[in-house]
Amino acid sequence: MGVTLDESAWGPNASAAIVLPGDGSARPDPAAQARVAGVHARRVQALEPRIREITRSYLEPMLESSAADFIADFAGKLPMDVISEMLGVAPADRTELRRLADVLVHRADGARDVPPEGVEAFFAVVEYYNELLADRRKKPRDDLTSALLVAEIDGDRLAENEIIAFLLLMIVAGNETTTKLLGNALYWAHRFPDQLDSVLTDGSRTPKWVEETLRYDGSTQLLARYLLQDVEVDGAVASAGSRLVLLVGSANRDESVFPQAEPVRPGSRHSQMASFGGGRHYCLGANLARLEANVALDELVKRVRGIDVHHRSCRARPLGERAWLRQPARHPASPLTATTFRLVKESPLSETPAETPAETPEQRRARGSPR
Repeated sequence: MGVTLDESAWGPNASAAIVLPGDGSARPDPAAQARVAGVHARRVQALEPRIREITRSYLEPMLESSAADFIADFAGKLPMDVISEMLGVAPADRTELRRLADVLVHRADGARDVPPEGVEAFFAVVEYYNELLADRRKKPRDDLTSALLVAEIDGDRLAENEIIAFLLLMIVAGNETTTKLLGNALYWAHRFPDQLDSVLTDGSRTPKWVEETLRYDGSTQLLARYLLQDVEVDGAVASAGSRLVLLVGSANRDESVFPQAEPVRPGSRHSQMASFGGGRHYCLGANLARLEANVALDELVKRVRGIDVHHRSCRARPLGERAWLRQPARHPASPLTATTFRLVKESPLSETPAETPAETPEQRRARGSPR
């Protein structure tokens, strides 16, 4: 059974719709996960200089443009390029692979399953990675794909379907989630500037900005689980065989765990947040996501003195996702070192402006409203 609400992720054929390192079933194999995690962690540790290079290659042209799009020109490109660098994807193939990944994860409002174009994208990506594996078997290189082909634990190597599952997981879970994280970080930096002004002027505080964004408005707001046994929570019992939706976003604002969970407040209160899961389900890409976000925002705050976001047209993606699909950006013509970089978020889903997002409790109290 899968972690999504897509109908195809449930039932006897769920393994065809879910990508998890394992034995081909929908249930992950701990041994396969351990092998993948070990190889992945070693690669991530050495990747920071290259991530910084890629970040600058996209960030600097965007800041020089009078009409840029933060998502299309920067946040939507950086994660996929980093993953492609790790896996050994040729630069000429990255734009198309990014497009396929976007189609694979996109769900229209009201959609309850993978659309036909998503299925087509899935098989196109699988075909691409099969060809990549075949090439690396013949000509190994210094990339993660080649390393996975020879990775061993106790003399046991990963099966080809396990490697393909991990490569798919990387572009689905490791791509768009980091794009969402960057967009959400900028959004809340503007909504609560009094809390984040110090971050914008001191790059050493960027990790706190990243961690608070993960807690306050993480990329994944809900997950689905299938219960193997009865579970009791606060006197209520969910029976074995039930489908359960876990509200990760709500858990991260639970006042019993995070006192004064509102508003955004970068600090040291993130040890119990649920953004990356836990135990055997802990996100394999957590370290990479944190590294990318820290590098990207660190490079941004070195170049700008403030953030101005146009809230009027903001619109979130459907199905529990917290993300902006576009962030058209502009800045004054005067030197960036003395000005504010202006970010304008608009909805690509409608010709008419979307409603202004709901106010926070603090904002309502500030203007004297009782509700």
